[in-house]
Amino acid sequence: MTAVVIAIPDRNRPATGALLVAGIILATLTEAIASTVLSLGRGDIIGDTYATPDEFAWLDVGYTAPKLIGFMVAAWLMNRVSPRCLIVSSTIAMGAACALAAITTQLDLLVVLRVMQGFSGGVLLVAGQTIIFLAYPRRHQPILQALFAIGSVVAPATIAPAFEGWLLDSQSWMWIFFSVVPVALAAAGFLLIADCPVPVKAGPRPFDWLGFSLLSTALFCFTYVLGQGSRWDWFEERHIACLTVVGTATLLAFLGQQMIVKGQGLLDFTPFRSDDFSFAFIVSFVAGAALFGSAFLIPSFAVSVLAFTPTDAGLLLLPSGALFIGALLIAAFLMQVRRIPPIATVPFGILMIMVAMWMLSGSTIESGADDMMPAILLRGLGLGFLFLSITLIAFGKLNHQNLASGVGLFNTGRQLGGLMGVAWLQTLIENNVAANVAVLGANVTAGIPAVSERLATTTAMLAAKGMDPVATGRAATSLLGRAVAGQSTVIAFDTAFNAVALLFVVAAPVLVTIKIGLARYMRKRTEQSSLALRAIPMPIAPTPDMTPSLPSSTLASNALVEGSQRQMEDAKLPA
Repeated sequence: MTAVVIAIPDRNRPATGALLVAGIILATLTEAIASTVLSLGRGDIIGDTYATPDEFAWLDVGYTAPKLIGFMVAAWLMNRVSPRCLIVSSTIAMGAACALAAITTQLDLLVVLRVMQGFSGGVLLVAGQTIIFLAYPRRHQPILQALFAIGSVVAPATIAPAFEGWLLDSQSWMWIFFSVVPVALAAAGFLLIADCPVPVKAGPRPFDWLGFSLLSTALFCFTYVLGQGSRWDWFEERHIACLTVVGTATLLAFLGQQMIVKGQGLLDFTPFRSDDFSFAFIVSFVAGAALFGSAFLIPSFAVSVLAFTPTDAGLLLLPSGALFIGALLIAAFLMQVRRIPPIATVPFGILMIMVAMWMLSGSTIESGADDMMPAILLRGLGLGFLFLSITLIAFGKLNHQNLASGVGLFNTGRQLGGLMGVAWLQTLIENNVAANVAVLGANVTAGIPAVSERLATTTAMLAAKGMDPVATGRAATSLLGRAVAGQSTVIAFDTAFNAVALLFVVAAPVLVTIKIGLARYMRKRTEQSSLALRAIPMPIAPTPDMTPSLPSSTLASNALVEGSQRQMEDAKLPA
């Protein structure tokens, strides 16, 4: 059970409440920058650290797995440490780890620092969102959660890539880590000044070291498998298969151990008693796959196919961030002022994302930023309407005791959904590129008139530019092969964009069915509970008119006689 936290922002000092929210948003920005540093800076970091792809993989795994672990243990930490101290210490730890990462190129040290960054990021995200829920009334949560989403969801998806691309082109990857330091200091300063909820300890339980060990092992195994499985052709490689088996076994052992300890384990599963939270938790998988998957596809397509620079690839997503924020604020206004239920905007968000991905599936090698921008803007609108809704649905019925656990579980679901979505899209692209090259290559032979004409034209162009006549034929063939490979990659990315759209086509009816099933199940449980309560006979309090005035000895003897009669009747009953 987590701590019961009493909301205490001083009503006579609204500025302190603003400082609290500002400090939490800045703290989430530190995590947004640290979590996306490898997406565009991968090549530069590999070059400076002289790391092999296998060694570099631990920089990614060393961040993601501890972040998931931080999601899981944040609720227990909030029961032992005050929310202010927890989020401030996590933010300072994030800033310190980033400062050290900016001045070293030693790979081993960088892996350790990434572990610190990931765990701190997971804890501060859960603590920050929980504090906002507990410090303010539920009627103010739509706008507050929209502001929180700007730092936790919008920034890593749109703002951070543009900022990091500019730093990579103008400075180096070390400046990305340096930029976290002033943000962390500002966040810690605001949080120390602001009023913060004061925890009231409610039965703290000992730390579940066995459950922690089992869960940590499972998360590290699954994070590595999902992140590196595509590169190793999944289960064709022995160590991927072994890690999958180990992760599955430890996860099952963890779940069994949590059932045995009955509420005294590492996790609090009581949020799943709410049908709204269970539904939102399932939706978070799909939403995470759409968010992280599209955030992976669009910059990758721009860099690998359209030859964008890191700055241009980052700026490609930046305009959608503005519409993402606008959609969050519009949805917050509708829910807070117009009292529209959060579920009402979910279909609009899903539909917009589907249409946006379908529009991007028509991209070609000649596409530019202007051609892709309408779809990217529509994607931002859809994500804004979707994410605020599922957040409010998830936590609307949770109480103070299990809110922190619910926040941690919800974020874990979204992160795992994103990992699965990116792994699926990576595998889809790689397999389609190989298949497309084989199909196109089989139809590009010297006997086809169009191919012969293309080779002759290219050879003449190269000869006109002064290339040796002997080498022009080989160069023309090489250029044709590169064109085939490029076109194969374009087709593969278009297939991946379509796959994200089809994900919602398949998931939407499934989610509706799950929602209806959960509602019926909870209604049935409620009816059974009501019937059970009605079946319990209510004691009737005796009144002076109903109770005869008998001596106490007579009452006692009557009770003995009635008890003997009940025993004789019970003895006559068949076994």
